[in-house]
Amino acid sequence: METRITGVMIYYYFVCKRKLWYFIHEINMESENENVMLGKLLDESSYQRDDKHINIDNVINIDFIKEHKELHEVKKSRSIEEAGIWQVKYYLYYLKQRGADGFKARIDYPLIKKNLVVELTQEDEERLEEIIREICLLIEEEFPPQFQAVKICNKCAYHDLCFV
Repeated sequence: METRITGVMIYYYFVCKRKLWYFIHEINMESENENVMLGKLLDESSYQRDDKHINIDNVINIDFIKEHKELHEVKKSRSIEEAGIWQVKYYLYYLKQRGADGFKARIDYPLIKKNLVVELTQEDEERLEEIIREICLLIEEEFPPQFQAVKICNKCAYHDLCFV
């Protein structure tokens, strides 16, 4: 059976591997988190004319696609931009692996009225394959990775779980 690696998993891989482990093992702390709720509100109120939440295989969930094969991901801020970039690269990679090549991507930051163009290179594809292998190994782990404080800990939905 093929392991299903989602865009959220790729995002969490760059945010915090411990958070990723909790997510993989269905320990969900985000439903009441203020930052998560703000992100959902932003998502609901931004880009209302576009068809949103294009779910493909329950693996990737693209915020919206505009004409000319340009997919968009909406983010609240640039605070963990690297994670968002790799999430979008994974969307491009996933589509390409299924024969849907030629897509462009953009991350939109409506609160600061900025956007960022994201492209997928051969090197990115190789890195994503390595990341996917690492996530598959993490799935098999019985316990979460050792706690390591990072700058987003205080805003993380899993904060109380990690700091207990």
